[in-house]
Amino acid sequence: MNRNGPDDATRMGSPDAAAVQALLAYALTLPRRGGRGVDRALEAVAQSRTLAARSPAEHTGLLAHCLRTTARLLLDRSRATEALPMAQEAVALSRGLDGGHLAVSLYRLAEAYEALHRYSDAAETLAEADQIPGGD
Repeated sequence: MNRNGPDDATRMGSPDAAAVQALLAYALTLPRRGGRGVDRALEAVAQSRTLAARSPAEHTGLLAHCLRTTARLLLDRSRATEALPMAQEAVALSRGLDGGHLAVSLYRLAEAYEALHRYSDAAETLAEADQIPGGD
């Protein structure tokens, strides 16, 4: 089946990882105004939570990616207060994954801290990210 639109990811039944990734990619293409991109990204987070609940070993990385990307969309729209918990959850999930996932999540968390003017927290987070081998 060709995946040509967001409806492929939102069909009834169980979402698969490719459909969630397609929905997240679609969210990134939507214009900033109107909030549709954030809404689609939040949908991707919800669907990836379903997948991760069913198979944590296979889909935790996808959930962390969805959370990081949604946090980025929120930060790009000056919604740092909403982005912070998503970035924090992405870091928590990424601690069980490889160093690359954790480093990227830590950098996104630092961006959220900076947007909230929590510069000492951002500096601590960046220092932790810089200690990860292959993370920079």
